[in-house]
Amino acid sequence: MVNVMKRAQWFLGFCIVAMLLASAISLKLQAGQTPSYPSSSYRVLVPLSSGNLLIFPVVTKSEMDTSMFITLDEGLRSGEVVVTESGSVQPLIRRRRPMPRHDGAQVNTLMLVNNSKRPLLLLAGEIVTGGKQDRVIAKDRIVPAESDPVDLGVFCVEPGRWTARTEKFGGFAGIAQPNVRANAMARKDQQQVWSAVNDSKARVMQNVPEAAPEVGRTSSYAAAMENESVQRELDKIEAPIRKNYQSLMKELRAKNAVGVVVAVNGQILWADIFASNELLAKYWPKLVRSYAAEAMTQGTGGGRVTESEAQMFVNRLDGTHETAETEPGLYRHAEITGGDYKVFELTSLLPRTNFTVHLAKMKEDQVAWNVKPRPMMQR
Repeated sequence: MVNVMKRAQWFLGFCIVAMLLASAISLKLQAGQTPSYPSSSYRVLVPLSSGNLLIFPVVTKSEMDTSMFITLDEGLRSGEVVVTESGSVQPLIRRRRPMPRHDGAQVNTLMLVNNSKRPLLLLAGEIVTGGKQDRVIAKDRIVPAESDPVDLGVFCVEPGRWTARTEKFGGFAGIAQPNVRANAMARKDQQQVWSAVNDSKARVMQNVPEAAPEVGRTSSYAAAMENESVQRELDKIEAPIRKNYQSLMKELRAKNAVGVVVAVNGQILWADIFASNELLAKYWPKLVRSYAAEAMTQGTGGGRVTESEAQMFVNRLDGTHETAETEPGLYRHAEITGGDYKVFELTSLLPRTNFTVHLAKMKEDQVAWNVKPRPMMQR
């Protein structure tokens, strides 16, 4: 009987201690500490850094087979993917936000044909150059193999030009920096995209003065970023990231690195996460360039983001509101809104897939700069 009473007292004491510990943890979290999320399928690693730019690799326990997909870069290079103005091929009946011109071309529409025997993966933010204006793709999507002409929703990133350089869009200028990309994805408004492009160019001219005359003469976002002086600055920012990434490549591949969290000036701005290391590797050169452009145009300032804060960012992928668009048997594209962030999720519905191919997360305030350009960091 005495032993039973002692055990009961011990158990009661244990419960009290557990409750006190839980209360203490709760108080610490309220003070701003980040909780652990052992159930998360993603884990954040030590960041790669260069000046005001931090890039946290994101790994997962297992990855998916994405070898069936062809990228836009691969398709344009091989000639199996053809992108033209909407007046150059017979368009589909259904269109989005049409802006008619006398020759059938439209600012917010391009036509794409995938002649490859593999489905084509398109990412929001990818830029195609040529035609009557350079354009940025507005949302993630999958185009079926050997497709009919697809009505491709885009935004112009070259205000002012409406004369054809080439009939087809053969050039590929990479991926737009997060601020331009965010305005296309979240705002879905041409004027907001143009504002973001103009803001970016103004910041380039302030932070890279030697590029100002040439950048000031062009209306093209792609041309501004391809300026020789701008490229040198981007190289300076990107070099340490690229070197560290290459030295860690074998380790990251072994750990199933599938994405990154991006922070500039002590603030998390963005995350890109893919279904496989293979897809991350294909997009990495263009993605890291776009992150470097964001760091260059934002200037210096702020503190430093911790791994736990980056982990919190990739753990919070649900929200309070969701809208979705589905192409049966092809893909589902969902836009999820949280308190101060948006998540965009592309899920493949192709046979033997049914997994998230790409996920992008942005902070809500990323769709509008609220500060004036600041002097560029001395490197």
